[in-house]
Amino acid sequence: MEFAQLYDRVEVDGAAEPLDISNLAGVWINSNPDTNGIARMEFSSFEGKPSVRVDAVGAAGLIDWGRASLKLLAASPASRTTAGFTCTYDFGFAETRLQAMIMKGLIVLAQFHKFKDDSGRMDYFVREYFAVVHDRY
Repeated sequence: MEFAQLYDRVEVDGAAEPLDISNLAGVWINSNPDTNGIARMEFSSFEGKPSVRVDAVGAAGLIDWGRASLKLLAASPASRTTAGFTCTYDFGFAETRLQAMIMKGLIVLAQFHKFKDDSGRMDYFVREYFAVVHDRY
């Protein structure tokens, strides 16, 4: 099978160029000031690859999750513009998978949290919205 849906049928000429990631650049903050989850994300290139650094809300301030490499996703099989990404953070006791799409100038972030420590806590899902920090106003 060469395609799973008609949308997948695309003629591509030549070698694939890297995705344009300029729409991800910078620091993005959670639109909910009362979040108990991820407060901010900073996108950059690390060792030549796109990455994100996440800060989450903690009892005594922000918790730096560190960097994660991004798997970038395009808007369509022929697109060269980044439309979303996935990445995974493994904390030992838990694993968090982030999946995002860029829509109308916002990042819609889906978070899948899985506990691995037999604590009895339920795995859970969160969706939040992030806006880029800028100095326009």
